[in-house]
Amino acid sequence: MRLLLIEDDPMIGSAARRGLAQAGFTVDWVTDGHSAQAAIANAVYDALVLDLGLPRVDGLTLLKQLRARRSGLPVLVVSARDAVAQRVAGLDAGADDYLAKPFDLDELVARVRALLRRHDGAASGAMMVGNLALDPVRRSVMLRGDEVHLTAKEFALLEALMRRPGAVLSRERLEEAIYGWGEEVCSNAVEVHLHNLRRKLGGELVRNVRGVGYCIAE
Repeated sequence: MRLLLIEDDPMIGSAARRGLAQAGFTVDWVTDGHSAQAAIANAVYDALVLDLGLPRVDGLTLLKQLRARRSGLPVLVVSARDAVAQRVAGLDAGADDYLAKPFDLDELVARVRALLRRHDGAASGAMMVGNLALDPVRRSVMLRGDEVHLTAKEFALLEALMRRPGAVLSRERLEEAIYGWGEEVCSNAVEVHLHNLRRKLGGELVRNVRGVGYCIAE
């Protein structure tokens, strides 16, 4: 799952990116509102983690612009503006959740996961397709009751596919889901990871739709 972290404080941003990455998220980090606008326009994200006190374009303005375009992108506001009126203003502007600074990294990760669950309409974070189960919190995959050991990229690919069972995702969309800025990506990297994933899980579960992309069987 790919997140955009919008935070101008270098210490908070660095810690948040590290904590989210350790939890298995692919994280791009920008430090001002203009850079955030450019990132949202040029990449596909599963959620935003948004500070309000940003230079150039304020976070609240950015949020209002996003909702004015009828974007349903999930947004977790993380801000030192913790007065009740300020939290209400953030939620009314379109935030899905609001976390006051200072915060614990474990709570940040848990709130992002909860945000994504609500967006997907799932009561639990665990996902199941037939005999295949994926738990993003425990970072575990079980096939017919037996644990399957995956690399971080294989896990990220499987999670992206299982969030939309039956939907065919192109190589480019999968690449966007698992690689952030600054990561070196070989031209066939996604295909290699998918080949290994299919070898471990079976081709009947992870299907290659020739010329289109890949899907997880419903």
